[in-house]
Amino acid sequence: MADYGALRARVEELAHGHWDVVAIEAGVKKLVAEGIPRKTLDRAEILANRQQILDRVQRRAEEYNLITRNCARSTALAVMEEFGLGSMQVMKALSPFPGFGGTGWMCGGVTGGLMALGLYFGSEDVLDHAAVGTTIGAARQFMPRFEEQVGSFLCPTIHQEVVFGRYMDPAASPQNMETFTQAQGFEKCGLLPGIGARIAAELIIASVE
Repeated sequence: MADYGALRARVEELAHGHWDVVAIEAGVKKLVAEGIPRKTLDRAEILANRQQILDRVQRRAEEYNLITRNCARSTALAVMEEFGLGSMQVMKALSPFPGFGGTGWMCGGVTGGLMALGLYFGSEDVLDHAAVGTTIGAARQFMPRFEEQVGSFLCPTIHQEVVFGRYMDPAASPQNMETFTQAQGFEKCGLLPGIGARIAAELIIASVE
């Protein structure tokens, strides 16, 4: 059951919090220029620093949403950076995914989280059906956790119940986007990438355990 009081309190924290925009933007530009750093994951180190990793992934996803203005990209990027997954080409592919193509359906915190899980659990071999099964298994754990924490997968419901008190529909028109921006939409909606990235990271860490 979603704790709407806690969610709304976090939204207000994001709306009124300090954002080191220069530093965040510099970090994103470095990833754009140099790509995702490759990593050899150390099981003992990951398990010893589990809480710090989860907090870092969540905060980065929130920050990246402010800079990228794309909830799907920011969710995936935070997880990809933490675990050394994929390439910046994934960011290109995720361009149309906020609000599931701007339609107001699936939240980018979900689609970006699923993309990150695919990069970790999946395979480049399209005939590797076992890897597909593993990825779907992870997705079937991700989806109910997100819904339980947020109350919905859908942007209109999330906007109404959690973030704004009404559906903003930013992709509907330039005027709507301006209203969304003035309402600190990119700050407030960082809540969802933060949650999606954290859940994806939890599942990755659980697989290491």
